[in-house]
Amino acid sequence: MGEPGFWDNIERAQKHIGKLNVLKRAVLPVIAFHKKVEDAGVMAELVEASAQAEREGHEKELDQTVSALAEELDRLEIASFLTGQFDGNNAILSLQAGAGGTESCDWAEMLLRMYTRWAERRGFEVEVQDVQSGDQAGITKATLVLKGENAYGYAKAERGVHRLVRISPFDSNKRRHTSFCAVDVIAEVDEDIDIEIPESEIRVDVYRSSGKGGQGVNTTDSAVRVTHLPTGIVVVCQNERSQIKNRASAMSVLKARLYEKRLDEQRSEMERFYGEKGEIGWGSQIRSYVLQPYQMVKDLRTGYSTSDTQGVLGGELDGFVTAWLRAGCPRHRNKDIVIED
Repeated sequence: MGEPGFWDNIERAQKHIGKLNVLKRAVLPVIAFHKKVEDAGVMAELVEASAQAEREGHEKELDQTVSALAEELDRLEIASFLTGQFDGNNAILSLQAGAGGTESCDWAEMLLRMYTRWAERRGFEVEVQDVQSGDQAGITKATLVLKGENAYGYAKAERGVHRLVRISPFDSNKRRHTSFCAVDVIAEVDEDIDIEIPESEIRVDVYRSSGKGGQGVNTTDSAVRVTHLPTGIVVVCQNERSQIKNRASAMSVLKARLYEKRLDEQRSEMERFYGEKGEIGWGSQIRSYVLQPYQMVKDLRTGYSTSDTQGVLGGELDGFVTAWLRAGCPRHRNKDIVIED
């Protein structure tokens, strides 16, 4: 940054500053943590040297300090797992209601609320690009963009089919129903990614936005649906008043989806990001949310579970996300995941 001419190219300079800030956020907390550990060591020596009458109070303070350090170390360790090429990028999260009709549409809306609250808890900005309402209740599809540092790194743990078991609020006989919803997560890619989309390969449809909106949103043909003809991938965006802005957002999402698809084809592992979800129904779920006859949310990939179903549906997902990240790390792959009672 001190070199002459650094600011001649503002765009390049801003990219360098962005990279520097990312590195600082990775390194400075570790340096600060080492300083805290050293201070705790000094405190331990003082406890050993203190008089018996004062020792109990000093030991209590030392215990609190060590507990806080353990929690901070856990956060630093989890952050160290996010080393993938796009882990630091924004995330595009899509929901698709599956088997179960109205029940699954309602379940998809519950998941939309859960992920919105989880993202807000983590400090991510949430941008709703598209929501399609169900015939009677809930939603059939939704697309969110989660914006923030390592948004994709954390959100990718949620990719798969989610299963809900509960007493149906739509069944007058109060019977137990099972619902399914698929969650897909891809990284938002920047303009440097080499993806060319010829105009001849896309079909763009415009129509009037549906659902909730302010002045001007539902009064013009501003919603945009982009279909990639060779692959059949469809992207819808209707959150902006401007048709131009909606088209730009839709093309950005399409570009990200095509890039993810290209990576999968190169690895010959299409199931990793798309086939992994399989059919949105029985036998393909990654996590079960049971509200009746007992309370339990269990991730079938890691074995992590909790009985705090309301907390999970309210956005407390970090336990599941960190368990999945630990399970994928070589240092933890052969270790048991701690399961909450």
